[in-house]
Amino acid sequence: MSAERAPGLLAGDSLNLRLARRSLGLIALCLILLPFADLAITTHDPWAELGRMISGLLRPDILATQSLPHAIALTIGFALWGTLLGVVLGFPLALLFPRSRLLRGSCAFVRAIHELFWALLLLQVFGLSAVTAIAALTIPYAGIFAKVYAEILELTPRAPVDALPEGVGRFSRFVYAELPMVWARLSSYTRYRFECAMRSSVLLGFVGLPTLGFHLESAFREGRYAEAGALLWVFYLMIASLHLWGHRRLLPWIALGSLFLLGPWPDIDGALLWRFVSVDLWPNPLLEGNWSGLWQWFGEIPDLLPAIGNTLLLGLMGTAGSLVVALLLWPLASRHFGNRPTRMAGKGVLILMRSTPELMLAFIFLLMLGPSMLPAWLALSLHNGALIAFLVARHADAIVPGSHALPASSRYTYELLPRLYGGLLALLFYRAETIIRETALLGMLGIATLGFHIDSSFAYLMFDQAFFLLLITAGLNIAVDALARRYRPREIADTPGERGHPGREATC
Repeated sequence: MSAERAPGLLAGDSLNLRLARRSLGLIALCLILLPFADLAITTHDPWAELGRMISGLLRPDILATQSLPHAIALTIGFALWGTLLGVVLGFPLALLFPRSRLLRGSCAFVRAIHELFWALLLLQVFGLSAVTAIAALTIPYAGIFAKVYAEILELTPRAPVDALPEGVGRFSRFVYAELPMVWARLSSYTRYRFECAMRSSVLLGFVGLPTLGFHLESAFREGRYAEAGALLWVFYLMIASLHLWGHRRLLPWIALGSLFLLGPWPDIDGALLWRFVSVDLWPNPLLEGNWSGLWQWFGEIPDLLPAIGNTLLLGLMGTAGSLVVALLLWPLASRHFGNRPTRMAGKGVLILMRSTPELMLAFIFLLMLGPSMLPAWLALSLHNGALIAFLVARHADAIVPGSHALPASSRYTYELLPRLYGGLLALLFYRAETIIRETALLGMLGIATLGFHIDSSFAYLMFDQAFFLLLITAGLNIAVDALARRYRPREIADTPGERGHPGREATC
């Protein structure tokens, strides 16, 4: 071994050792805490239920979808207008994002609360209307766009800007020198976020808004699996054909046409809105300055510490499960393994799992296994693991192995995984914020996380308690994101994001 190569190899070995320690530490912590999780299977015959679901998926009732064009149009309209308004609000915020700590904190707060929780909050004022659906997408998306657009703008090369003559204004420098260089990246991420909005728009049906998800939940809950299978295939077809009907020349016409379907618009009572914001969301003892009564109010919130513990535990389990799933599944879609038919099948499986939102997957597993943490754990692990596996497999295809004679197991273990593992772990820690966000949400299915108590508080019109729990959820999400940033691998040269932002495609 030459003296010149030794330091590089030692540095690489040191990095791989640190990454292995982080992974083993994550898995070990999950295994230690696993006995505290409720993983009971309470249904009588889960395999028979799974068989009926698969039968419905393989033999869908296509006729059941003929009465749903309005729900499909609303799903697209909500997603499109939510994304568009998120861009309109998020882009100017991105220009100020690096300079304002208050703005960065505000954006972190609004994106830390899931779209469905925003919908539950807005439902109390705007009802089951398009305003609720669009605003529930716009508010968190504005914070997401502000952050990601700011990160993209930070990557702008300075040489073309510095080459402009003196006296050119800041606005002109931005429009004519900076914006053209990052326009393609901004457009690419906006299209990707629109795909995320489509999934979120479907999920809005779980709180009663008339999107495709409303009919999906009803069909699954009532055991009409052939109809549910047809609706799932419609959903997958909408996502798969997005590049066709979502062309930039068609979207303006779709947006204008959808305006005729989004009404009727609700009558907004300004006094009622102000009362909701200034009175209903806050504890009475706080408004009255009664500090001893406020302490008593805190004590009346049921099972707060167990709910926080379950949320963190399920988030940890989902992160560890995503790591295991990603390690197992990325070879299914890589050109270095199998043959063309197996790779196509593998990519299809990964696309289906990453396209199905965690809430929908957890709901299906809940019907099959009964209420416990197990359906949520499976949903989080499969969805996030498939997303990471898909991105890692795409990067693996760009790697030229040193030896083609190695068997598949050796090629995986010694040739490819050491070069991919840093990027895989970086993507996993980027997903940590999303995983804890979804973990809280899954409580809406009856799992004892914070989302369960948030949903119950809204159901019993205890808005002050619901808002407080939303603040706790946002704080947990921000804290987990900060912790993930600290442990995220930084000294990685060979990652899935080496030509851009490593986690941008893992933030949905």
